[in-house]
Amino acid sequence: MGILILGLLGSTVLGILWYLVFCVHRFGLLQRLKARRPVLSWLIAIGCVSLLGLFALYNIPTLLIVVVHLALAFLLTNLIGRIAKRCKRPLSADLCGAAAIALTAVYLGIGCFFAFHIFETDYTLTTEKPLARDLRIVEIADSHLGITLNGARFTAEMQRIDALEPDLVVVVGDFVDDDSDRDDMLAACRALGSLKTTYGVYFVFGNHDTGYFSGRDFSTDDLMNALNENHVTVLRDESVLLDDSVYLIGRRDRSMPDRRSASELMADLDPSRYCIFLDHQPNDYENEAAAGADLVLSGHTHGGHIFPAGQIGLLIGANDALYGLSQRGGTTFLVTSGISGWAIPIKTGTFSEFVVIDLSSTASEA
Repeated sequence: MGILILGLLGSTVLGILWYLVFCVHRFGLLQRLKARRPVLSWLIAIGCVSLLGLFALYNIPTLLIVVVHLALAFLLTNLIGRIAKRCKRPLSADLCGAAAIALTAVYLGIGCFFAFHIFETDYTLTTEKPLARDLRIVEIADSHLGITLNGARFTAEMQRIDALEPDLVVVVGDFVDDDSDRDDMLAACRALGSLKTTYGVYFVFGNHDTGYFSGRDFSTDDLMNALNENHVTVLRDESVLLDDSVYLIGRRDRSMPDRRSASELMADLDPSRYCIFLDHQPNDYENEAAAGADLVLSGHTHGGHIFPAGQIGLLIGANDALYGLSQRGGTTFLVTSGISGWAIPIKTGTFSEFVVIDLSSTASEA
């Protein structure tokens, strides 16, 4: 089955590349050359498309995204050209081709900006349960160190967060990736440790943190040691009580074996206290709401990352939500698009962010 899928994928990519060669070959200069040197004209077209291979220097997923978007842009402009021809307002192949290249460059360029520029997204929440004090919570997820954030850039973002005077910082999974660098990981852990908070910094694992392909130069134990040395608390199906009023429950990732259920994690906790779940993947909403969670913080979806991947994920039931706030019963769910993302330094379906949540109690006002 795996060989069949790879074969189909390879055939599809080759077909898209050949379509791009055909589109480039339609440019007027190559059409004029074709009349005298047909083989040379095709070789030049192939050479032009081969230049896209430079994107593979970043990584293969980025190359595929550029190739697919360029092919879609050519399809669109060629369709417009056919419609214009039928309306007796013909557009030249040069104009259609130039428009396709420009459209791709602008669209993916904007996507690159939204991947590298990190926004601050603010939410204000209230609860009827008593709190010892108002809480400012900062949520970080999906840094995937090495894609758009190295250790230095991550440190700069933590300095931005530190200036917000958070009471609590939570790192909700996919802090590192399969090809993250040890030096970047250590620098990022030191940056987390430098944050000045009231209640500390807490961490839960995502599906990438333990690594899929063991291609990086540090182990999961190295990551754990670096977090511990910088006073970052790792929660693995564990809870802590903050200021005798807020439970913070960190769940093992859905990809990990022997993950405890939401009801098991809540079984011995006082339901009168406010309860925050940290769960990397947003796909256990029904059980978390039934268990009595007040707030569930997740990442994983990257807010869609490349449109329309996120919407497809919702349609096939991979996730319960894609981005932002939602409510089920008495439980508030929040999914962040993440401070970075996996593999592709482009976001066409969302933007990079960290989340600031100001939580207050209406009970304390009564």
